[in-house]
This record gives sequence, C-alpha cells and structure tokens, in this order.
Amino acid sequence: MNSHTDRRSQEFNRSSAASTPYADGIIAGAIGATVIAVWFFILDLTQGRPLYTPSVLGTALFGGENKLIGAEPFHASWDPTLMFTFVHGLVFIFFGGGISLLLGFAERNPNLGFGILLLFIILEFGFIIAALIFAEPILGLLAWPAVLIGNLLAASAMAGYFWYRHRGMTILP
Repeated sequence: MNSHTDRRSQEFNRSSAASTPYADGIIAGAIGATVIAVWFFILDLTQGRPLYTPSVLGTALFGGENKLIGAEPFHASWDPTLMFTFVHGLVFIFFGGGISLLLGFAERNPNLGFGILLLFIILEFGFIIAALIFAEPILGLLAWPAVLIGNLLAASAMAGYFWYRHRGMTILP
C-alpha cells in the first residue's frame, strides 16, 4: 500500500510539473491581457468614451476597416468589444504559453536565455512596426503612443510574473 501511494505521488508530481509551464502561460497571458484592457479602459474613460478602443479594434477585426471610415463618427458598442476582448485574451494566453515554454528551455540551458530575451525584444518591435504599417487607418482613430505604452505595460507585467516564477533562472551571454 505504501509503494502504491508513493507511485501515485510521483505520477502526480510529474503531471503537475508538466502542466506548470502551461498554467504559467495562461496566468501570464491573462495578466498581460488584463493590464492592457485596464490601460485602455482608463484612457477611454478619461476621454469620455468608455470602451472606445476595444470597440474600434473589434470592428476593424470582425467588421472590416470600411465600417470605421465613414461620414458618421464612430460609437462604441458591446458586440465588437466583447468579441475583440475574447480574441485578445486568447492571443495573450497563446503568447504567454509560448514564452513560458521558452523559459523552461532557458532554465535547462542557460545559454539560450539571452537569445530568448533578444527574440522577445525583436517581436515587441516587430509588433509595433507591423501595427504602424498594416493598421494605419485604425491607428488614426487611436493614439498610437497609447498603443505602444499599453503594449509595454502588458509586456512588463508578464515579465514581472515570469521573473517571480523563475527567480532562480540564470541567463548566460
């Protein structure tokens, strides 16, 4: 009976250790998505147009750019806001999971850490450049510095969570 209990404990520990990167990715992604959502909610609220940013982005993503550019001023609505928030959360969770898996590799091989950090920085700047090139009409409706700051806040919050979870990790050049 004791060996059976030990075996079950070992199996639980192995499955728990295997699921930890995925759980960390989900948590970090949710933190990042929440930080950027709160950032834009505060900005939109101070400008007197609550939910404007996610509504613009949701309309652009699901309704097309043509619905944004018209003679009438754009008004926020719930449907595109909720759809965008859902997709935005999933994307952040996906990236959080990827980063978490990469950090697991870096913990096992410290020489990979600097490359992973460099990849993260390149992807961050790649997002900004792609947004400036491909989403120019949308960024015309939004203040692009606010998008940049929100993205950096979310990345910093996710990095803070990962730093907390991987405090003992060393990165070699």
